Amino acid sequence: MILAGGGARGAYEAGVLAFLIEDLPKRLGHLPAFDIVSGASVGAIHAAYWMATLQDDAATRVARLTATWASMSLERVYRLSLGDLFRIPTRLLGFPFTARAVGSHERIPSRLPGLLDTRALEEMVMHEIPWRRLRANLRARRGVLCISCTEIASGRAVVFVDGAPVSLTPWEYDPYVVARASGIGPAHILASAAIPLIFPAVRIGRHFYCDGGLRLNTPLAPALRLGTDRILLVALSHPPDPGPIAATPHSREQAYSNPAYLLGKVLNAMLLDHIDYDLQRMRLMNALLLGGEQAFGAAFLPRVNEIVRASRGTDYRVVRDCVIRPSEDLGGLAGRCYAQRSRSLSPARLVADLVMRSAARGVPEGEADLLSYVLFDAAYTRQLFALGRRDAANQADEIAALFAA
Repeated sequence: MILAGGGARGAYEAGVLAFLIEDLPKRLGHLPAFDIVSGASVGAIHAAYWMATLQDDAATRVARLTATWASMSLERVYRLSLGDLFRIPTRLLGFPFTARAVGSHERIPSRLPGLLDTRALEEMVMHEIPWRRLRANLRARRGVLCISCTEIASGRAVVFVDGAPVSLTPWEYDPYVVARASGIGPAHILASAAIPLIFPAVRIGRHFYCDGGLRLNTPLAPALRLGTDRILLVALSHPPDPGPIAATPHSREQAYSNPAYLLGKVLNAMLLDHIDYDLQRMRLMNALLLGGEQAFGAAFLPRVNEIVRASRGTDYRVVRDCVIRPSEDLGGLAGRCYAQRSRSLSPARLVADLVMRSAARGVPEGEADLLSYVLFDAAYTRQLFALGRRDAANQADEIAALFAA
């Protein structure tokens, strides 16, 4: 199971997981079992949650997921004050900052600050995932958990691997991605979910790490290197609409100088667009392997792998995939949900609203991409959750076929 990242868009992913936990077993006659669960960013949070709650009943697992995303509110997630409004511009202008120290009472590791103080979100991660049971399940080798991060000092992607014993040799052939056997804990998950600039980077050992999405947002490569031949992938981007676009080219050109519009598009490129490239390359390789077998017989693939193994460290194989992705554009949904949400006169809500408004101001209608990453509010996350569960249900036959012998 491959779980992508995307901040608040993760509520969609949670809805898909709810379908896998509660609805899919009714078709299969058993809970779907995954040998490998690979996650980045918010997908890392859900990957850890999946592995930590394997022994819980379906109703409990889904209820906890639902409650977490349905209880989101801006003032709860972003503890913003008027002082924060002045500190954000100073950080954008490059004024120096220092890592926040860890008090003796804190379980969250030290971190380099981002634009927003997300300690409430971090505390939620700490409390909603039963970490002791995660360690117990991984020690019992109930699968492999892969968490993708970006090491700030080197700029390399680092994949932390925990669980059943596996060979990390294939990664030795890749100069851009490092695999490390490690006991995965809260720091790894929080680091993987730290969207650059916006959320704080987290220290693991001697170095700081941030969102794995910079390099491996759809962490497909770790699963392929570990030998998977079937993949269920949850994406957080809507496929391009072949019909007329909601925003005219002129409106996009006018918005080009708008920082909120540009940052949203940059985040799309960093955190979402990898998936289509990775899938296209994997499917092209599948076509080459199948075409080679048709042309040259069953001996084709073993002969090819004799050569490939020396330069790649692992074999090529045909990989079946099932991709679940939003049936509607999440940027447009975020804009509509923000416009419809209830207002409050509380100081915390007013400050949070001001920050969110800046993420949507001047953006063409239907393209509030930046807002779609940071709108941790029930008005948006509840609809995302429902959409994810509905989209997964619409692909139920395809998903069930992936588990057929």
